[in-house]
Amino acid sequence: MITFADIVTYDTDPAGGIAVFAGLGFFWLAFYVLLAVALWKVFSKAGYPGWLAIIPIVNMFVLVKVAGFSAWLGLLYFIPIVNLVFAIIVAFRTGSAFGKGGVFSFFLLWMFAFVGYFIIGFDKSTYTKPV
Repeated sequence: MITFADIVTYDTDPAGGIAVFAGLGFFWLAFYVLLAVALWKVFSKAGYPGWLAIIPIVNMFVLVKVAGFSAWLGLLYFIPIVNLVFAIIVAFRTGSAFGKGGVFSFFLLWMFAFVGYFIIGFDKSTYTKPV
């Protein structure tokens, strides 16, 4: 006869979980450092201090300013659902400020921001402040 204790077993070896957590943490850290490098270049092109890209929450507010909005609107990133819509709007405005089209802005500045900000930061495009 099979009991509930036979079905539910717990793995008490923490080494597997720690390895997975450490691997994900390393991946996240590497991703953040590369994104900060890309944003550093974008901020420098837009006339803002590049080192602001290193600070996690501040870089979001500076990106809102690069898009031509008031930094106060950066608080919209903290409201669920609204943050997704606002992120798309910021991506479109940032892309147009650097002379990029809507498809580039949607796919490479919103969906794959890591790639898009590297392209904007290291290509020959110039920044024109959105109106």
